[in-house]
Amino acid sequence: MGNICRSPTAHGVFEKKVEDAGLSQVIEVDSAGTHAYHVGEPPDRRAQQTALRRGYDLSTQRARRAKAVDFERFDYVLAMDEDNYANLAVLAEGEHGGKLQLFMEYAEGYQEQEVPDPYYGGGSGFERVLDLVEAAAEGLLQDIRSRHGV
Repeated sequence: MGNICRSPTAHGVFEKKVEDAGLSQVIEVDSAGTHAYHVGEPPDRRAQQTALRRGYDLSTQRARRAKAVDFERFDYVLAMDEDNYANLAVLAEGEHGGKLQLFMEYAEGYQEQEVPDPYYGGGSGFERVLDLVEAAAEGLLQDIRSRHGV
């Protein structure tokens, strides 16, 4: 929603997976929120600390709000939960609406359909988010490789 917890975590995890795969020149990664609560702010301190312990640096990211042009610019627009999916669907127009999916659709072996918002919980919530995001990021990278031949 505010682009300071789940989305920047997914951004950082996926960006590292893309870099490790040697695909940084062909895959662009970005994240955005559906609300303007934290525009310009860095990711939540707890998200950054949890990610850094697993080797993901989120410190250079700054929150921004999603725009309709994101559906033209990106091949995949992924929502963390149904509420954000609904907010993003309003921005999607015509042919670009098919780009919108829930991020967890790419996580093999997980029952969860959504990445829970850890903002109001304790540290274990941020760990859980990382577990889910790592699984979905791996599945997403596999999907991109098979669909786009990279």
